[in-house]
Amino acid sequence: MSRLPALRRAAVREWGPLVTAVRRGLAGRGVRALALTTGAVALTATVQLTQNQAWGYRPVQNLGAVRAEDPLWLALLRTPLSLFVPALDLPVWGALAQILLVFGVAEVCLGRWRTLAVAYLATLAGTLYARIGIALGPDGFLGLPASDAQVVDTGPSAAVVGLAVYVCHQRRARFTGALVVLAMVVEVLVKDNLAGREHLAAVAAVLVVCRVREWRGRRRVQDLGAGGDGTRSGAPPMRSWNFRRGPAQRTSWW
Repeated sequence: MSRLPALRRAAVREWGPLVTAVRRGLAGRGVRALALTTGAVALTATVQLTQNQAWGYRPVQNLGAVRAEDPLWLALLRTPLSLFVPALDLPVWGALAQILLVFGVAEVCLGRWRTLAVAYLATLAGTLYARIGIALGPDGFLGLPASDAQVVDTGPSAAVVGLAVYVCHQRRARFTGALVVLAMVVEVLVKDNLAGREHLAAVAAVLVVCRVREWRGRRRVQDLGAGGDGTRSGAPPMRSWNFRRGPAQRTSWW
């Protein structure tokens, strides 16, 4: 029984900021806070219904199916829709649940446009990695077999993984973020395929962005503390730092 308070405190430290941000976002904006998520779920469901029709399969493939063997310009044109094209060999409810949960939390915490930007960054990282891996060949480090060039590369999974890592980093849920990364590593060890490798590429790209934002935030704080251009009040550095240390500034670090 003595462990329960400790576990509760650990849970509050891990998920408290995230839960608070989601609660406040939904309370302040209601369903409008989930406009992107709702649209993404509806678009994914519509694409799934369309590609399962005899008349709809080919148009969906032409507009949203990405393969590493395709010209790069064509793959880039198809990438935006490919995020919302569920894999035919997986149940669509899995993709819809991922979008609803992870996109929903990310949209409330990050905002609509940042969520979309991180999602496409993660997806694009996976798409570009596939080309690099195939060029390296199966014997090269991080290489892929040539047969993977013909694999259809669609679905929201890379975007979901990238968003999960980004939100966990921003809201200090470090243990949860580490679990997501560990799960992706285990996925590749258990079943080494193109999808698993792309998930790791998405994680790597998002972590680079997180580190760059963290570094820029620390530089900004150092400049303020040193009385740089950011100190406009004319007060001594320490006093100016205390004066400026508000919620808006702390949020902007990440």
